[in-house]
Amino acid sequence: MLAFLADPAAFAFVAGVFGLMVGSFLNVVIHRLPLMMERDWAAQCAELRGDTPDTHAPISLASPRSRCPKCGHPISALENIPLASWILLGGKCRACRAPISLRYPLIEVATGILFACSAWKFGFGATALGAMMLAAAAIALAGIDFDTQLLPDDITLPLLWAGLAFNYFNVFTSLHNAVAGAILGYLALWTVYWAFKLATGKEGMGYGDFKLLGALGAWFGWQMLPLIILLSSLVGAVVGILLMVFARHGRNVPIPFGPYLAAAGLIALFWGKSLTQAFVGVSL
Repeated sequence: MLAFLADPAAFAFVAGVFGLMVGSFLNVVIHRLPLMMERDWAAQCAELRGDTPDTHAPISLASPRSRCPKCGHPISALENIPLASWILLGGKCRACRAPISLRYPLIEVATGILFACSAWKFGFGATALGAMMLAAAAIALAGIDFDTQLLPDDITLPLLWAGLAFNYFNVFTSLHNAVAGAILGYLALWTVYWAFKLATGKEGMGYGDFKLLGALGAWFGWQMLPLIILLSSLVGAVVGILLMVFARHGRNVPIPFGPYLAAAGLIALFWGKSLTQAFVGVSL
């Protein structure tokens, strides 16, 4: 089996199929984790007030089974095959024929492509495994932030520690650079946050953005931070302008920054060293 995975094409194919399955799980994470967080916050607030917490049906990433949000039809195993089921069902619920959001197969395909690209670029080993973990976390965080403007600690903090753990063995950069990247990444946006708040009295971003950039610094080292900040700002500016022009997105409506940080992190994963060396001349 290991000899089979040593072939780049074979490893990329296996990783791509596995990525489709991980993408299906990420759809669950994006939908359910914010709900789980909101219920936990409500229970804590009720406890502090001395009230009895509202009782809800228990929900986790594993249960209950996925259902159609329109009619409540339980999704069977055959209806939950990544990408294939959406195609065979024509993008509609089997029971009520309500349309199934295109986002579900897109996330599955995006995860599969990123996993396959990670396998092809880095080959069988720890670097490819780390790249896949980072890609999965980036997709989940981008989806959650886009929906709710939240970047859950349940993902950002393990992502930071995972970056430090991989770089303990010098997988992406040295441990020294990773620790410095985590510190400087957090402080960079923390400084921007407080400068903006002191100048305007408003909050320009959330604390989750600090933690995400700190996590990316832990993965890639402090040298990659200028590139990540630049790329995320450029992507955010372009998308913001497009939303205002074509989607009539008001200037006062907040736009989450997490998806752009996540996108910049993925660019850094595949092309960061060459881009940084080309434009800045920093040796990584």
